[in-house]
Amino acid sequence: MARGDGKLRRSQVITSFGPGATIDLPDESVIMGGLDWWPESKLETVTEPRLQEAVTRALGLTKPVDLRLPPRDEDMPGTPPVGIPVLAFPDWFVVDYVVKIGTARSRPLVSRRALEKGFKYKIDGKSYDATPVRFVQACLNGHLDDLEWYEFAHGGPTSCRRGLWLDEFGTSGDLTDQQVRCECGVKRALAQATKPSVLGVCKGRRPWLPNGERCGAGGANGQMMRLLIRTASNAYYPQRLSALSLPDGVSGLRDAVKSVWDVLVNVGDATLLTTFRGAIPKVKTALEPYSDTAVLEMIEAIKGGTLPKRPPIKIEEFSALVASKDSMGDDRPDGDFFARCLPLPSPVPDVLKGIDRVVLVHRLREVTSLIGFTRFEPVVPDLQGELDLEVRRAALGTEISWVPAMETRGEGIFISFRDDAINEWRTRPAVQEREAAFRAAPRPGGSIPIDVRYVMLHSLAHLLIAAVALDCGYNASSLRERIYLTPQGCGILIYTGTTDADGTLGGLVAAGRRVEHYLRMALELGRLCSNDPVCAQHSPSAVLEEKYALGAACHGCLLIAETSCERRNELLDRSLVVSTVEQLGCEFFL
Repeated sequence: MARGDGKLRRSQVITSFGPGATIDLPDESVIMGGLDWWPESKLETVTEPRLQEAVTRALGLTKPVDLRLPPRDEDMPGTPPVGIPVLAFPDWFVVDYVVKIGTARSRPLVSRRALEKGFKYKIDGKSYDATPVRFVQACLNGHLDDLEWYEFAHGGPTSCRRGLWLDEFGTSGDLTDQQVRCECGVKRALAQATKPSVLGVCKGRRPWLPNGERCGAGGANGQMMRLLIRTASNAYYPQRLSALSLPDGVSGLRDAVKSVWDVLVNVGDATLLTTFRGAIPKVKTALEPYSDTAVLEMIEAIKGGTLPKRPPIKIEEFSALVASKDSMGDDRPDGDFFARCLPLPSPVPDVLKGIDRVVLVHRLREVTSLIGFTRFEPVVPDLQGELDLEVRRAALGTEISWVPAMETRGEGIFISFRDDAINEWRTRPAVQEREAAFRAAPRPGGSIPIDVRYVMLHSLAHLLIAAVALDCGYNASSLRERIYLTPQGCGILIYTGTTDADGTLGGLVAAGRRVEHYLRMALELGRLCSNDPVCAQHSPSAVLEEKYALGAACHGCLLIAETSCERRNELLDRSLVVSTVEQLGCEFFL
């Protein structure tokens, strides 16, 4: 089923062109085949238990889901060529044969069946090139189909099958300047396809699956079809989950409890556990990193023959990053994770007074998986990195037993914040007023979880990325962020997020050793924006501007590459980080 000769980077299959995405190859337009078409047996397996469990939970499955790498480049030495099949889509073409009718340029609109080999269409004995039509239809459930061009042109069901023409007026390419005309004389403006209910109810077609498999009865959920430009940015929003390969807290706790199981086998309450911890040195040593609650849960789980359910991805990551006093992980060239804590200077400078610890992550491994996609509207994970089980999502295949995944290795800087400083700041009236403005903002695309602490941390992370990129020569898109807002505390991780060598040779760790310098630089960047005072005066509840998830934030100050941001440049406001020209009084860094 492979068509054309196009190539993608492996990471692009996860980030932009996964199953169900339309792609323009050199000779034609195609849609990436679903997982049913992929050569599963030839794909490498990735191991990351925490992510596998999160993916299985997000997809609502009971059997663990495997993670597999996309095929390697066929030019890689020593590897046989393995590709991902693509399927022909759409089935309608516009012929490069122009007829002038008054002020309009008219071109034939034909189906794939009418074309000759090489995508040619013959008119008066001469062959003309045909180009895939730009316009298709889709629904909010991700289903995709060709427009019913005859029915649209005639305003309903019709038996007419005379020639169709696409008329264009002007040079803008706007929908209002285009119409579909049938040789029987009827015509209809293409702009009418944008009106509700005009294109009818979704039939559930999924052309990336075998035989264009449709959803079963009720599978389309009564969704109305919408006009979609197949190359537009809203034609494909991948849904991804990612996890860092940190020391496994669950397995580590289980091993610690089993190492002293001869003592703990009869423990049934916290009082007896506390007594054993104080009286028996080997128990104290083995269980020192873990709380009584966690140990008691593990004892009960071992007795019941199960492991306790893992917490959300980010909560477990944060716990691992703040657990050790000195270092964590293995200092090996091929290790997945190694980090050292950076002692804060004494006396503590003003800019670091809200900081609890700084961790220099010398080595880290991130695994990212693709679990589905949406069209028209993106759906991002919640503040803990988890996806709602009820979220609207198009399937990657008919039966999911594995999903595509990608691993990246690099380094990073982790900063955690003092709980007392965060809580004191959050109780200030100006901060509460700003949070209320975010919560009061209308959101046509659906609700967004709002926590003013997250907005502050997220904005600071963007400023730090910009500061490091400006001063160290990093490409800003090669850096990524992870924001931690957990019951155990708050923090941010800035790390390298690409598969190339940019930033993997210790530069980011070296920047972490000068964290005071970069924090000051980030705050200075946030004080004044080139679009001030307009930017600083923006409120997230300003209806006319329709930037409902943004406060004082724009492309001149906080917005960065969406591949670097975990929330697609939403929930940003530099006035929560540092004082701006508006002087709202809600800044964390005074």
